[in-house]
Amino acid sequence: MEKTGCAVVGGGPAGMMLGLLLARAGVQVTVLEKHADFLRDFRGDTVHPSTVRLIDELGLGQEFRQLPQSRLKSVVFPVPDGPPVTMGDFDALPSPYNYIAMMPQWDFLNFLARAAAEEPGFTLLMSHSATALMRDGGRVRGVRLRTPDGAQADLQADLVVATDGRHSVLRAAAGLAPKEFPVPFDTWWFRLPRHPNEAGEVAGLVPAFGPGEALVGLTRTDYYQMGYLAPKGTDARIRAEGVEGFRRRIAALRPDLADRVDAIRSLDDLHWLDVRLDRLQSWHINGLLCIGDAAHAMSPAGGVGINLAVQDAVAAAELLAPALLRGRVSAADLRRVERRRRPPTVVVQTAQRLMHRAVFGPIMAGKRTKFPAAALFVARRVPAVRRIIPRLIGFGPRPEHAPAFARRVGSAPQPQP
Repeated sequence: MEKTGCAVVGGGPAGMMLGLLLARAGVQVTVLEKHADFLRDFRGDTVHPSTVRLIDELGLGQEFRQLPQSRLKSVVFPVPDGPPVTMGDFDALPSPYNYIAMMPQWDFLNFLARAAAEEPGFTLLMSHSATALMRDGGRVRGVRLRTPDGAQADLQADLVVATDGRHSVLRAAAGLAPKEFPVPFDTWWFRLPRHPNEAGEVAGLVPAFGPGEALVGLTRTDYYQMGYLAPKGTDARIRAEGVEGFRRRIAALRPDLADRVDAIRSLDDLHWLDVRLDRLQSWHINGLLCIGDAAHAMSPAGGVGINLAVQDAVAAAELLAPALLRGRVSAADLRRVERRRRPPTVVVQTAQRLMHRAVFGPIMAGKRTKFPAAALFVARRVPAVRRIIPRLIGFGPRPEHAPAFARRVGSAPQPQP
């Protein structure tokens, strides 16, 4: 039977960051990723200022800035009867952390994997999926997994950390059930081509609203990443309308893009996200800790899910590394992680619930076809709002810093190019 200090199940942003940090502490850590690579479309691809700062603290800023990326500097809402309204201006944040880096998630994960691979205690097992927990005397002792050839194997560990997302296999195996909060919409992601001569700031965000639906467009270098929002539970109806019906919906919401909706060749081009907002009442049992989406699934409202998951990983690494080096992680150690990360999670999810109730709920119910006028008025008339919103989105209510054991020479903040 193989043995490791910490088995991290799930190679997303939280899992890869946790693996890197623990390895730098000298912990033997094994990250299990069920896919053969990280290449999956329409995963969250926002790297927030707090994470960019963390990367600098780890001494990896120069390599990070060489990755293909664009920068989101502001959130601007078009208004039919007036000039666009800037809801948030990231330039108000201190440089060099005054933007959100937009990059494919697989580039970010491969970047973390390369950095972690330099640590002797780090192991990344691709195409390995956890299928069950191993228990002994009321304590989780490891995971049972499926190898690339379909065989079963056991991995013993002093601690198992579930970072396997909102549909966490390990969370279910532990009998941990989340409390769910109502969400009024689901999202269908797809791409539309962008012509080279088209205006629009790369990484810019353009929303559009209609009765019972909304559309969000993110400007990329050579395409638009589009998110269509409709009431939860309508996936079957949308698919019954066929691709022509969906094209008509998009053309009506964004007439300026109507000339290219034929790029949606079939409904197979749509990536449906079952939006959830939930939170575990307890994030751990003896020998197992859940963090990231496994502990608290986030709404895409505000785009903060990755940021929160990475902050969970940083706190977990700092608080648990000493116990892992001793070879014994207690329930009290796991409680300390939850106590630190639960409050910011509650704050962010409360803000998302308010957004659902005030903005998305009325739009999905057909009671409103535009962003609330009061919010636009405040954004126009109160400049402080344009500074507060980026701070909340970019850093969150409790940003974490790299533990001292994980910092490397050259970790000073990089000047903005």
